[in-house]
Amino acid sequence: MAEILLFHHIQGLTHGVIAFADALRAGGHTVHTPDLFDGRTFDSIEAGQAYLGEVGFDEVRERGILAAEGLPAGLVYAGFSLGVMPAQQLTQNRPGARGALLYHSFADPSYFGTWPVGVPVQIHSMDADPFFVGEGDIEPAEAFVAAHDDAELFLYPGGGHLFADSSLAEYDAVATEIVIERSLALLARV
Repeated sequence: MAEILLFHHIQGLTHGVIAFADALRAGGHTVHTPDLFDGRTFDSIEAGQAYLGEVGFDEVRERGILAAEGLPAGLVYAGFSLGVMPAQQLTQNRPGARGALLYHSFADPSYFGTWPVGVPVQIHSMDADPFFVGEGDIEPAEAFVAAHDDAELFLYPGGGHLFADSSLAEYDAVATEIVIERSLALLARV
């Protein structure tokens, strides 16, 4: 079984993020869900962005990096949207990463260095997500997947950004069930 460090999105560590982690736990995995917002959650992406503007993006990402301290090296790193940034940075720079599960976001790996050889990754988004598609995450994701045999990009029909969070209005239960199945399949391989 895998041990996973799962980072929340810009609306905080919501009940929906915890429910998603619980679905992975039900598959027999250990899942850590650090709270990078000190207990704060937000009713909208815009409110979360305002908080992020006050605290600073780099500070929140650094909180994510620090959350790995004291945990074993052989982790799978996962993140929802904003949480993809520390997850991807740790995958690429902390020795021993076993895999990455990146939901709703992807950064060009050159931003953090190079991708470690043999570390599988799944990237999940909706095909009309205004952030993933509209703000340019899809292009580096497609290029990365084309160049790496152990990388998969899954696009689901719809325009929701945080569609895998059951506590939010844009939640898509059908798509999320498939995301969880595919995530568990990757976890079974690592």
